[in-house]
Amino acid sequence: MRLDRAGAIEGLAQTDEAGIRMNADTLLAIVPRHGLQVAPIDLARERMLLHLCRDIERFVVRLAIERASQPHRNQMLHLARVLKDRRETLTLDEFNQLDRRIDQILLAAANEPFLEHTLRPLHTIFRRIGFIHHTQSSGRVDFSRTVDCHLAVLDAVANHREEAAIKASDALIGFVETMFDELETGIDPRLLDCNIEPIF
Repeated sequence: MRLDRAGAIEGLAQTDEAGIRMNADTLLAIVPRHGLQVAPIDLARERMLLHLCRDIERFVVRLAIERASQPHRNQMLHLARVLKDRRETLTLDEFNQLDRRIDQILLAAANEPFLEHTLRPLHTIFRRIGFIHHTQSSGRVDFSRTVDCHLAVLDAVANHREEAAIKASDALIGFVETMFDELETGIDPRLLDCNIEPIF
């Protein structure tokens, strides 16, 4: 495959833009004379941000219920069917893809671009927490609780049930919060900060 100079420059520019965006989202740190570094996971800070995320997600589901078109609702119901059909065989990668689709359709239904810009880094932060939680837990990864939470959100929003949607959204955030207790004591700290030297 031949890559010309213009293509190479465009590729570098896109890489730079992605790095800048991830730095702004506090996922990467720009270290002078050392380049980019994966930002450490600060569990206390991210637990606090989870409370912010809970409040914004409540606003999203309210707006989605108010503004969703029938095609939006059809997509929500379709995603719910896919989750139900695949719940026993989902891989982490497949679940994350569905999770992103659910976030996208709720934000599309809410129809407020500011919310998408605000939630994108928060969603990324908590997917990273979920990835560590699920990949470091012993035994088979069990998605049943998070799948049930997502199904409850989709069903409530698609059927105009605001109180149920907020309750389901809060339950989903509550599930994410339970991951923090395990991460604080149950995993190698190097998984949270690559700068930590191994004990042995």
